[in-house]
Amino acid sequence: MCGIAGELRFDGGLADVRTVVEMTQTQSRRGPDGEGLFSLGARCFGHRRLSIMDLSLRAHQPFVDNGLGMGIVFNGAIYNHHELREELAARGYEFSSTGDTEVIIKAWHAWGPKALDRFYGMFAFALWERDSGITYLARDRLGIKPLYYTANAKRLRFASTLPALLAGEGVDTWLDPQALHHYLSFHAVVPAPLTILRGVRKLAPGSLMTVHPDGRMEHARWWNLGFDRSAEDERCSFEDWKSRVLETLRVSVKRRLVSDVPVGVLLSGGLDSSLITGLLAEAGTTDLRTYSIGFEAVDEEAGDEFRYSDLVARHYGTVHQKLQVPGDLLLETLPEAIQAMAEPMVSHDAVAFYLLSQAVSKHSRVVQSGQGADEVFGGYHWYPPMAQIPDPDPAAAVDAYRRVFFDRGHEEIGSLLQSTWVSEDWSTQFVQAHFSQPGAGSAIDRALRLDTTVMLVDDPVKRVDNMTMAFGLEARVPFLDHELVELAARIPARHKIAQGGKHVLKEAARQVIPAEVIDRPKGYFPVPALKYLRGDFLDYVRDTLGSRAARERGLFRRDAIDRMFEAPDEHITPLRGSKLWQAALLEAWLQAHRI
Repeated sequence: MCGIAGELRFDGGLADVRTVVEMTQTQSRRGPDGEGLFSLGARCFGHRRLSIMDLSLRAHQPFVDNGLGMGIVFNGAIYNHHELREELAARGYEFSSTGDTEVIIKAWHAWGPKALDRFYGMFAFALWERDSGITYLARDRLGIKPLYYTANAKRLRFASTLPALLAGEGVDTWLDPQALHHYLSFHAVVPAPLTILRGVRKLAPGSLMTVHPDGRMEHARWWNLGFDRSAEDERCSFEDWKSRVLETLRVSVKRRLVSDVPVGVLLSGGLDSSLITGLLAEAGTTDLRTYSIGFEAVDEEAGDEFRYSDLVARHYGTVHQKLQVPGDLLLETLPEAIQAMAEPMVSHDAVAFYLLSQAVSKHSRVVQSGQGADEVFGGYHWYPPMAQIPDPDPAAAVDAYRRVFFDRGHEEIGSLLQSTWVSEDWSTQFVQAHFSQPGAGSAIDRALRLDTTVMLVDDPVKRVDNMTMAFGLEARVPFLDHELVELAARIPARHKIAQGGKHVLKEAARQVIPAEVIDRPKGYFPVPALKYLRGDFLDYVRDTLGSRAARERGLFRRDAIDRMFEAPDEHITPLRGSKLWQAALLEAWLQAHRI
């Protein structure tokens, strides 16, 4: 895990080393263990290091292989790098380090872009060839690691975070109206390649960008998630699917133990993190550390799930730590958490992950976390209605998804924003385009594909990356192992959404964890104070949206904001988020980054 940055010039000038240094330093919290810089002519690359694999200076980045004429800056983890190393060594390649970074270079030299198919893990990297002048920017299949860029005719700059790019001059920071529409429709998700800023883009998951010395850029998808099923898949029994899921998840969890430092677990007490804990214990992990967080209750809505996390911790004898956060600390920490966001993220548990990561980083450098299981295995309440849509009926599928998922419709967005920011119903058009792609034949499969490859990437996955990396903590997500995700896509939806969702996963889990955890009511990471705005929290939102910066920005209609302030509890999205907090969070993020 690290932070990367760089500049490629296309106009014959030298790369701006000072700007790359500033972009790299902006990401120092992502990599507290070291920094490096490599500059040659029109190209400059910067790196901040978090040492997880090969803790020695031999794995320092930027990593340059003069013999092969290649170099790389890399953020992430390749879990099968030992196996790849053996294969490459048999082909005659020699290694000077024991980590995964050098393996990427050798693999690229051996197989070219086809090497991407061989990497098991999470990654975003920039790899350059000395002789051809070509630079490759690549991102892992499910977008676990981020990669942002800004480009014009003269140059391209890239970084692991959007704010890092703002360290350089010349970035168009005007808001992107289409991205704004998505933000307000998809509970702050802005699908790639868009970001909330018009001048910044992000590489899509499973994508490769080839950048030529003259500025030509070629984009290619190197991985796609298909929901097509063979006749054998349809005949496969529920028991067989259950066994396959458990065995594949076992492999995924074990893969994510590859590290030169101990691996812990973020244990919420829900099914997903509890199952990870159980499988790590089953694998023989000793002195396993687990961590949980809780907040104050509001209006009888609980702010923690310690009952269940305590049960799991006792069951497996983990070294367990609980963090109880008082309301005043939560409010005090909000500006820091917002500052740590690469993009504005409205989900309440962003600040929870920030505080949890701060505590965990004092004891662990690597943790496993349960993100992705709900999207991959159909755990959300909006999936069963999608299963009722007759096939093929794309229009009905889009309408159903919009009713159960959108925070607000196009008309309501028009009443919230000033008229200059609203034109087309971009969010409905986006869903229509995604649902029309081949590879998913039913409404429920289209919804699962969209949530797994888009909504998941730019909500929970991005949230975990941003908040853990703010404290130099590496989070690994075994439910997003691509082999497990591909397996789950082949499972008929009825096996996933039955019995309240995640049915096949729950039944597989019975072989590992206590039934009380499996059969409990579905929970979530509760931060009630940001859902039911009261007292100091409401004052914070009022001050943010009433500030001079907000008034001069002219983004929201004042009458719409005033109506929400009159009764904040009445303005809750279908997914249980505060519409008022959503508006305030965007404004707070823009102010935090002086946009």
